[in-house]
Amino acid sequence: MSAQRGNQEQKETNTEPGGDTAEEPGGEEVRSGSSASVKVVLVPEGHVMTVAFAIELSIHELKRHLASELRVPADVLQISLDGRAVEEHKSLMELGVRPHSSTRMEMSSTDPSFHPLRPVRPLEHDSMPDVITVQVEADGGVLQEVVVEIERPRHQKAFLGGYRHQLTGLEYHHAAVQTLPKRRPDRGVAVFSRDTQTVELKSQAQQCPVNASTQMTGIGCYVSCMNDRLVTPGTYTTADEHHDRRLRAVIRLQTFARRWLAQQAVDHLRKERARRLAWLEMQERRRNEEKEEQLRDRRNRWLNPKRQEDFNLLYQALEKWRNEEEQRISSSLRGAERKAALCALLDQEMDLIAAIGRHHIAVHSDNYDKAVRNFLDKSASPHQRRAADGRLIEIETQNTIRARELRDLYNSISLTTVSQEQRLHFLMTLKHTVKEQECALTRDIVDLVDREVDLMTRGVKSAKLEGLRKRICTLLLQYIKTPAFNPEVAKLLKVPQNPSQLKNDMILCQYCHRYLRLTGFIMSASGSPNRQCHQCARLNNIARSRHDFTFYKSILMRLRADEQRLNAEAKIPFLLKVQDMQYLVEAVWASRSALSANIDLYNLVFVRWDRQKDWSPWNCILLSKEETSAHLEVEDVHTTYDTTLIHEIERKHAQARRHFSQVPVMSEQLDTHPAAVLGNQRVSKPITMAIIKHTRDTQTSDH
Repeated sequence: MSAQRGNQEQKETNTEPGGDTAEEPGGEEVRSGSSASVKVVLVPEGHVMTVAFAIELSIHELKRHLASELRVPADVLQISLDGRAVEEHKSLMELGVRPHSSTRMEMSSTDPSFHPLRPVRPLEHDSMPDVITVQVEADGGVLQEVVVEIERPRHQKAFLGGYRHQLTGLEYHHAAVQTLPKRRPDRGVAVFSRDTQTVELKSQAQQCPVNASTQMTGIGCYVSCMNDRLVTPGTYTTADEHHDRRLRAVIRLQTFARRWLAQQAVDHLRKERARRLAWLEMQERRRNEEKEEQLRDRRNRWLNPKRQEDFNLLYQALEKWRNEEEQRISSSLRGAERKAALCALLDQEMDLIAAIGRHHIAVHSDNYDKAVRNFLDKSASPHQRRAADGRLIEIETQNTIRARELRDLYNSISLTTVSQEQRLHFLMTLKHTVKEQECALTRDIVDLVDREVDLMTRGVKSAKLEGLRKRICTLLLQYIKTPAFNPEVAKLLKVPQNPSQLKNDMILCQYCHRYLRLTGFIMSASGSPNRQCHQCARLNNIARSRHDFTFYKSILMRLRADEQRLNAEAKIPFLLKVQDMQYLVEAVWASRSALSANIDLYNLVFVRWDRQKDWSPWNCILLSKEETSAHLEVEDVHTTYDTTLIHEIERKHAQARRHFSQVPVMSEQLDTHPAAVLGNQRVSKPITMAIIKHTRDTQTSDH
């Protein structure tokens, strides 16, 4: 049918049946079956439901209808009109609702926790009306208004086609109506029953009689025996013998099956053993390679030191050599010969210290040049931003262009292997660049440039101009580091340009009596700086103790990497300093493995004592690299290790806990520990000092 006729049928199908009339209190005649639109507001959500309801039905029936729509019990619904609760026995007509009109009611739940009110229709249908009022032409040509409730199907309607008017060209599409299919009347007979669809089967044995007969030779009857054969009875087998034979056969089958399973198990164990041996061999090879790499690294650091740690290693080796020589001289010589040998040893030590100092000066000069190059490259690098698509965008500004020009100018001035014409060109460029700003620094640069140009025109050799050229490079670098002339370096300078920022950031060094910033001092784990700057600490170490902290730094770096892999939120390993790690290794664990007493510091690592908890100084154990893999496989340390070892490790944990509890940053990470346990641990200071002394002796003898 066409869309117009389909809409007409849609409007007529939802009309209420019945033709009786009633008198409304206002005096109008109301037909029985007249309906009205009821808008129900769900409190407190505020959703609105619109339904078409017969005005002669009671509020109780309205609640039952809404309860079935919302899937909640009807006894928890409460309907109110104009803020007053409505009695259930009253109808919409008694509440003053007119036919074909609309009213607004509020509905709430008396038990919102277990039975909340939620609309059941999708959100995309909120903009569509639930009820429409249409006019239908009744008998006699009278127009009658009918309230039609729109039902939204859950499925997508199919396209049914249509036709096109040949004269007007209008297209008409067939449409599916919203009228529900008419239900068949209930006949009172159960049509769909499980009993009628289930087949019952029964098995019963039947024995049919069979007649049989045998004929043999007798009086008056001869039966030939030519085809007969003689049957000899065999050995009679009893039931026990039969079951015994079956049992032996089953046992034989089980034997072969268990043999096959045993072979499979042995093959699996053999493969696991081979895999385990291969893994152990790989681990051993890896440990040997690491040890060889460490030895090569130490040898390279001895022969070609580059960093301050490398020179500390040289001074430690020098101190070890001096102690060995001094012990040898003291044990073999006496009197004047001993004094002469000690004087010669002192001269050799002075020569070695001077050689190390000269090499340190050369390395410092190379490092200074590299640092200047890196500083200039950073200041001249363009700004980088990450675009929305992931691409890296470089942005050039006036400041970066200015910094790049000054960097190129410094590189040109620093060149030594250039001709005289090129050198004069570079000097003139520098002179014109710095003359743009007028100050004492630029005037000094201009005077030095004029002096070098004058000397070059007089024919002075380049070797005699080396000092002058270094002065020009130094002043030019100072010019580049001035933010007024090169604004891009302001973010790279360590000293802030605003003096007010240095008010609370300056500390007096008690050794060199210089005021330095906090970054120039050694910071402890407590966050308070020591009263000794980095330079004084380095000189003190070179002149007196000559310690090498490479061991402890490598242990700390490996610990941080392992904990970062196990727990990305680990904090305690990153709060510790190298000095704290030195205290843990020397004072707490006596610089040796807790299991094998290995004293090779290059082969010792810190791991968790209880692997279920994060690493901390009170949850750790110092082991060799070979022992680490076996310890990490232990599920419960209290059932695996000996009681004496467990008590000793707990004592070391209590000592570390007592030491780090005085540090404010570390005290926040302390877990709850009974006070009685801490009080019962007896750790005396003389024992700790003895351990430190013994550790230094063993370390000296080892290295």
